[in-house]
Amino acid sequence: MISNQILQNTIDGLKNITRREFSVAEREGKIVATTEESMINHTIEDLSLFVAGPAENQLVQGYQYFKVFESGSTEYVVLTKGEDEETYRIGKITAFQIQNLLVAYKERYDRDNFIKNLLLDNLLLVDIYSRAKKLHIENSVRRIVYLIETEIDKDLNVVEIVRSIFPSKNKDFVTAVDEKSIILVKELRDKDEREDIEAIAKSIYDTLTAEAMNKAYIAIGTSVLDLKNVSVSYKEAKMALEVGKIFEDTKNIVNYEQLGIGRLIYQLPMPLCRMFINEVLHGISMEQFDEEILTTVNKFFDNNLNVSETSRQLYIHRNTLVYRLDKLQKMTGLDLRNFDDAIIFKIMLMVSKYMSYKDNFMY
Repeated sequence: MISNQILQNTIDGLKNITRREFSVAEREGKIVATTEESMINHTIEDLSLFVAGPAENQLVQGYQYFKVFESGSTEYVVLTKGEDEETYRIGKITAFQIQNLLVAYKERYDRDNFIKNLLLDNLLLVDIYSRAKKLHIENSVRRIVYLIETEIDKDLNVVEIVRSIFPSKNKDFVTAVDEKSIILVKELRDKDEREDIEAIAKSIYDTLTAEAMNKAYIAIGTSVLDLKNVSVSYKEAKMALEVGKIFEDTKNIVNYEQLGIGRLIYQLPMPLCRMFINEVLHGISMEQFDEEILTTVNKFFDNNLNVSETSRQLYIHRNTLVYRLDKLQKMTGLDLRNFDDAIIFKIMLMVSKYMSYKDNFMY
């Protein structure tokens, strides 16, 4: 069913063009959209008699009534104020316009429903291709899934904002999966590369932060060539969203193809993670590393194990940095100036972060 706001916008536009007054009533008689102040929250008594009758239009107390059908039954009744022939023609046009809106929104609902079931693997292979054909959705087209997480404002239709960025209604699909997540299934051009794919994500992010005044987090799956594999791209985007929150928490856009070692760690079983931590730290807990040491280590990694550049960025003497690295070596037996030891400690920090995330998620 069309939203009442869409109906209101439609008749407001028609009033501006025709200078006539319109109302739209549900089959039970309740007015859901109107250009007349006196009709707001009004209910038309005995409208059910007209709805049940054979006539498609009638004149009642200065108003022309017109039925709007969906699947053979009356869905709405359009009221146009006036008794002349011109009002009759305008009323017929208005009913025709709303009828077309019903068809368009029903088709969109059917397509959205199909895409949701496709993403969730709720369709048999034969159903995917047969339903896609009925809905005029091409099969062998390059597509990719963007998973957008944002605080959805009830007074602002974030889904429609995302749809407005991609006006090609027959090629791209935007749907909400829950109160925080929106999915975009985007058709790609053959020449689109990783930079183009990430530019699309940047465009979504910029639009949402500007128009919705909301923070957004966008995860990108991989491109697929067959409709049945769209669910694979969706699962990859979901994983990218989770992995990004753990290891790339400063980024607003994360790509599955650029998750690196974080993607491997995310798939490790917890017992194996604990075993690795114990082997590296020899019984030392992460709580024994103070903030100063961890900040120093992270900056050391950011600067590719360069002692001089790290000390400069931390505003400390080179010897102070060396002292901190020596202190860490005494605690763990790992010298971070050695590449192999640095890799082990870096992975240990990532595994520890993953375990902490999992523990918080469980509780």
